[in-house]
Amino acid sequence: MLLSCGSKPKPELEEAYQKAAAAFVADESFYPILDEELFYFNSQRLDTIDVEYINEQDAVKRLMKLETWLAFTTRQFTAKELKSLQSQKYLPRAIPIAYDGLAIIVNNGNPDSCITVKDFARILKGEVIKWSDIYPQSKLGNIDVVFDNPLSSTVRWCVDSILGGKEFTNPNIGAVKTSAAVIDYVERHKNALGIIGSNWLNDKRDTTNVTFKKNITVMGVSRLDSATRVNSWKPYQYYLYNGNYPLIRTIYALLNDPRPNGIPTAFAHFCQLPRGQKVILRAGLLPRTANMNVREIIVNRE
Repeated sequence: MLLSCGSKPKPELEEAYQKAAAAFVADESFYPILDEELFYFNSQRLDTIDVEYINEQDAVKRLMKLETWLAFTTRQFTAKELKSLQSQKYLPRAIPIAYDGLAIIVNNGNPDSCITVKDFARILKGEVIKWSDIYPQSKLGNIDVVFDNPLSSTVRWCVDSILGGKEFTNPNIGAVKTSAAVIDYVERHKNALGIIGSNWLNDKRDTTNVTFKKNITVMGVSRLDSATRVNSWKPYQYYLYNGNYPLIRTIYALLNDPRPNGIPTAFAHFCQLPRGQKVILRAGLLPRTANMNVREIIVNRE
């Protein structure tokens, strides 16, 4: 795909490049922010790009097979992936664009709204099966854990960052197909515990990004051995910013576009620019490069 000055690409190579450049792929959990990024990007250009939302594993596979030049994930290239692409004379790079909070959600009928990282890990390991194993007064029975997709970035992040690379062993862990389906499942099952990206939680009617969806409860998460309302934090922007929220992951644009002026490259860079970072800020996530002002306020509840 790389061309010397003045040379023209062969028709079949040009066709292959254009086919891979027509759309990027992304983990489905990034749908709310990337769809908005795409809207603003395409509205200012004649050459537009499309997106296909799939799971993270398949997104990376598509990138490695040169079926696309851009994939959005929550991980960087592995050493093996870099070596493979570089051996084919490509210049792959991982561009961080934002920080996301991994949210733990429960049914509104669940009276327990705080959890420790340690207990969350115990649930994934299968050491804890019932809600009463953590909250002795609970009568909700088994903890019904639900993820968005078996091959999603959410599952991989929990395996790598919470369990140290070990697979889940809890028999009550399952997956639906999308993040929206996780929210719907948790809303309908009192004993459910869902794990999704925090950009799915914001109530769009609140432009301050301090209101989560009303149909589910977002749990506070604590690094300490015992979770209370005082030492537990929810994935609000400010708690991502100051590091209080413990379940933070980086969103990357994995780029392998062989043309420096290609549209996949342009879109990845747009997400880094002030306008693209503003979209991320409005979505309730933490932008990677945007300048932000933090102000203390006093709320009068009288």
